[in-house]
Amino acid sequence: MSLEIKVPTVGESITEVTLAQWLKEDGDYVEMDENIAELESDKATFELPAEKAGILRIIAQEGDTLEIGAVVCTIEDGEAPADAGSSAAKETVKEEAAPAPSAKEEASEAPESYAAGTASPAAAKILREKGIDPSTIKGTGKDGRITKEDAEKAQAKPAAPQAEAKAAAPATPAASTVSVAGARNERREKMSSLRKTIAKRLVTVKNETAMLTTFNEVNMQPIMDLRAKYKDTFKEKHGVGLGFMSFFTKAVTTALKEWPAVNARIEENEIVYSDFADVSIAVSAPKGLVVPVIRNADSMSLHQIEKSIVELAGKARDNKLTIEEMTGGTFTITNGGVFGSMLSTPIINAPQSAILGMHNIVQRPVAENGQVVIRPMMYIALSYDHRIVDGRESVSFLVRVKQLLEDPARLLLEV
Repeated sequence: MSLEIKVPTVGESITEVTLAQWLKEDGDYVEMDENIAELESDKATFELPAEKAGILRIIAQEGDTLEIGAVVCTIEDGEAPADAGSSAAKETVKEEAAPAPSAKEEASEAPESYAAGTASPAAAKILREKGIDPSTIKGTGKDGRITKEDAEKAQAKPAAPQAEAKAAAPATPAASTVSVAGARNERREKMSSLRKTIAKRLVTVKNETAMLTTFNEVNMQPIMDLRAKYKDTFKEKHGVGLGFMSFFTKAVTTALKEWPAVNARIEENEIVYSDFADVSIAVSAPKGLVVPVIRNADSMSLHQIEKSIVELAGKARDNKLTIEEMTGGTFTITNGGVFGSMLSTPIINAPQSAILGMHNIVQRPVAENGQVVIRPMMYIALSYDHRIVDGRESVSFLVRVKQLLEDPARLLLEV
């Protein structure tokens, strides 16, 4: 008897998902609750577990868009494969019973002339993205099957230069010289549900908010000195490194208490003010930008913030974030500086009213007490919705953040 495995309900607003990849292959034996596939919604990626033990029969293919409740696969009754020892014995018997290969067959299976046959679904997807022909890959799986690991290690072989091919050909006196352009290849990929949602939301924000950006700069020397002095003790005591993001988060939550409009949002004809700060931290994940939320960041210490950031960033990299972990933020911080950005105008994370952009730290000459000195400076940018936040509030908020960062003792003393 077979059991149909269907797309589960993953959220009230989600009506369809995309089958990102199969973690198991058709015909594999799977255990109950073992993850067999990855599904991707417009908000998050989640795994599909087997609801019983048995033999997997795949119905939907990678890249298919499936409605909630659609059948993804079936699991048929079946027993687990024999242990490794008996399997090895069976292979030995099989090899002994098989006729000896001819010299021609042995030559065709030599490594230098090997052409692999089929690739697993996950491997085929990776090879398509790399633009590599599976027939050029030697698989290490059973019967020469290309595994996911083979595909990840595979590198596209550069095409032979046109000039060398031409030189090898016999010369023709009457031939004219022809200039051959370089390769002009293109490839098309279906937009993922997550990428389509990101694109739609960004356009909506640009079109439906009165977005404006104000800038300032921060002397990072005080924070860098504080980190250098206490980072070893901090890590030894709390088991986590002391980074810049915790200082920025702490400064932001302090400033939000003084300028609550920056922490507000519009719902229909009302402005909703929050007396708490759930800070969204923008993280670059393999499948796009995600913004996991640090709940009640305003009541956290520096080490609690750092631990939350490490945990959420790890989940983002592994595509393990839940929808709940990415919704409900009241303010967002994004750090383009890790990629080398010097200055930018970040786009508001709707329905929030503001977002703070961090940038790279550059040694620049600045004036201090009438003297020109070199300091590690960072530009910071606050994009805000002018429908809620006035210029006075936005500029004052950013100045307060600057003040707290340049005198980090204020963060600890709350002054």
